[in-house]
Amino acid sequence: MLTIYLKHLWHRHADCIGIYFTNDSLVNTTVRKLPSIKWSKTFQCWWLLLSKENYQLIKSSLSKIAIIDSSDLKIFLEKRNAIKGSNMAKREVVTAAAKMPLPAPKAASPAQRAVQPTIAPVNAHVLPAMEQQLKLKGYSRATIKTYINEVGIFLKTIKNHAADDFTVERIKDYLLYCSQKLGLTENTLHSRINALKFYYEQVLKREQFFWDIPRPKKGMQLPKVLSKEEMIRLIKAIENIKHKTMIMLGYACGLRVSEITALEIKDIDEDRRMLFICRAKGKKDRVVSLSPAMIIMLREYKSKYKPTKYLFEGQQQGGRYSTRSLEAIIKVAKDKAGIKKAGSMHMLRHSFATHLLDKGTDVVFIQKILGHNDIKTTLRYLHVTNKDMINILSPIEDIKDFL
Repeated sequence: MLTIYLKHLWHRHADCIGIYFTNDSLVNTTVRKLPSIKWSKTFQCWWLLLSKENYQLIKSSLSKIAIIDSSDLKIFLEKRNAIKGSNMAKREVVTAAAKMPLPAPKAASPAQRAVQPTIAPVNAHVLPAMEQQLKLKGYSRATIKTYINEVGIFLKTIKNHAADDFTVERIKDYLLYCSQKLGLTENTLHSRINALKFYYEQVLKREQFFWDIPRPKKGMQLPKVLSKEEMIRLIKAIENIKHKTMIMLGYACGLRVSEITALEIKDIDEDRRMLFICRAKGKKDRVVSLSPAMIIMLREYKSKYKPTKYLFEGQQQGGRYSTRSLEAIIKVAKDKAGIKKAGSMHMLRHSFATHLLDKGTDVVFIQKILGHNDIKTTLRYLHVTNKDMINILSPIEDIKDFL
């Protein structure tokens, strides 16, 4: 008979019960019928709010068609009782040891993603310890999520083998497996190496543990850039003034999509024609100039929409606009404008930098505007600018009259 694992989740600022099982049509159909049941993309499981009633509901609905595994829950409950005293013993709460379920590797097939193996007890301490260290060091939420995901995949792969006992050679074998068997890209491998390096060197304090582990060479990808003519078509394809203002601001100031949605009304200084970017990537503040045309556009937008806190609010008043919604806007605008080039909102930032280079702007100023730490990051735009290339004539021009 199929086994169903019930685990504790901290999800949406609340304690929840995560329901894990190998994909089975009968179980899946039964779970879907539970009142208030929801699917979590983050944890790749069904979940309900943690309560005595919901636990009993799960048990009564599923115990006839599957085995309910609650062995870890009893251990966890005993630990909480020991810490919180007799009052906690009165609560009939079913939770698992603090384990963070993670999505399956992207390279896995749908069948593999449907199977959610648990992290072995011998490695149960790894993710909580790592998350604590990441937070103490002040890493961003995005980085924490990425590192936890990558190490979680590693722990599921090694199963009952203790991660703390792994040698450099065993780490190499695992990375070779990721490269050859899973076919992960160079960027994904770098992300996984960084996450493992953090655990072994920052949590376990094994200095220089990754010195002998080579990193895959990254290929140089040129930025995706729109021409000025394509930018005109893109902006004209957008009729909604709010959407048009966001797109124009992203191009006019070279902003990241997350920076656009995080802007607040107070970040605009019309008198000095400056835009303040607060705690951007790398927790760095910077200022960029606002053109007179952009200031007029912003005044017209604010007059119509009257935002209260964030410059671009979402469906709920006072809440910030969704980055996914903004990405969807540019996708629709590109289709409407007949632009076939691949690229997302970040294409506007690339286009901004490239068009400044085309006009002869010093690359050091562009580095400052974009907020790049390393000038090498900015220099890659030299590969796509036509400032100097346009004056270089092909040898075919010398012999065309003889053809």
